[in-house]
Amino acid sequence: MGMMKTEDSLDEREVIAAAEKALADIALIREEVSKVIFGQESVVENTLLAVLSGGHALLVGVPGLAKTKLVTTLGEVLGLGANRIQFTPDLMPSDILGSEVMDQDENGRRSFRFVKGPVFAQLLMADEINRASPRTQSALLQSMQEYHVTIAGQRYDLPTPFHVLATQNPLEQEGTYPLPEAQLDRFLLQVDVHYPELAAERQILLETTGISETKPQAVLDAGRLMEIQRLIRQMPVSDKVVDAILDLVRSARPGQGNAATDKNVAWGPGPRAGQAMMLCARARALYEGRLAPSLDDIHALAEPVLEHRMALTFAARAEGMSVRDVIAGLVKQAKG
Repeated sequence: MGMMKTEDSLDEREVIAAAEKALADIALIREEVSKVIFGQESVVENTLLAVLSGGHALLVGVPGLAKTKLVTTLGEVLGLGANRIQFTPDLMPSDILGSEVMDQDENGRRSFRFVKGPVFAQLLMADEINRASPRTQSALLQSMQEYHVTIAGQRYDLPTPFHVLATQNPLEQEGTYPLPEAQLDRFLLQVDVHYPELAAERQILLETTGISETKPQAVLDAGRLMEIQRLIRQMPVSDKVVDAILDLVRSARPGQGNAATDKNVAWGPGPRAGQAMMLCARARALYEGRLAPSLDDIHALAEPVLEHRMALTFAARAEGMSVRDVIAGLVKQAKG
C-alpha cells in the first residue's frame, strides 16, 4: 500500500514523539472546554478539528445552544487573540475590515491612516453571520481564503494563525440571509448544533445558575497551535484513504454516474471539499490517538465536510429530502 508523503515529512520516530506530545495537548484542551461546555461532544470535536486543521468552521443551530460560548471558550483555551463581531442587517464591510481616516499633523498636512477593524485577530467570532446583508458577509471572503485584506489598493496581512468561527441561525428564522455559496465553501466544516441530552441539560442547570461560573484556562498559545497544525499536514495518508475521499466527493456531484445524485443534487462539492476531508481526516486521527487516518474518519466527516457544499434540486426538496439524507446514502454506498 503506497503512502503519500509531504516534502518536509519527519522520520517515523519523530512523528510518534510529536504526535504523543500533541495528543497530550489535545487532551488538555478537551478537559478545559468540558469544564464550561457540557455534553455536545461531537460539536466540540468538529469545531476543534477545523481549528487544528487550520481552517474555519460554521456552527449552525437555534439561539441559546452555547455556540457563542464554545467559540469564546476555545479562544481562551487555545491562547488566541480573539475579536467578536455581532452581525446585524445594518453592519457595513468597513465595520469588519476597518477604514481609512484623515489625519492632520501640526503643519496642517493631511494624510490617510488605516484603522484596523476587528478582522485583525487570530480568532474571529462572526456571531449570527447570516443576519448581515450578502455584501457585508462577502467582506470576509478574501480574508478567509488569502489571509490578508486589501483596502484602497493597499494589502494588510492578518495575524497568524487566523481562524473564523461563525455562528448561524437556521434559515427559516426571521431576518436571515442565506450565505453566498462561495463563502460557504470557505468554511472547512459545518457543525450542526442540536439540543443537549437530558444529562447534559441537567448539568447546565446546576452549574450555570449559581454565584460563580468556572472559567477555562489557556493551555496552549498560538505558536504551539501552529506546530500541531504543521504536524497534522505531515501525517501520512494511505492511497486507500485518498481514493475513498475522491470517490465520496465525486459521487456527490451530478453527472459523475451516481443515479441518486443525478436525480437529487443540483450542484455538488468542488475540490475544496476533498482538501477539507484530507486535512480533517488527519486531524481526527490525531484527535483519537492514531498516526494515520482510516476509512472510518472519511465516513464520519462526510456530513460536516459536504453538507454546506451541496444543494438539492427543487423536486428533491419538494419531496421533503434533505442534503443529510443524500450524504447518508452516499456513505452507505461507500461502505458497500
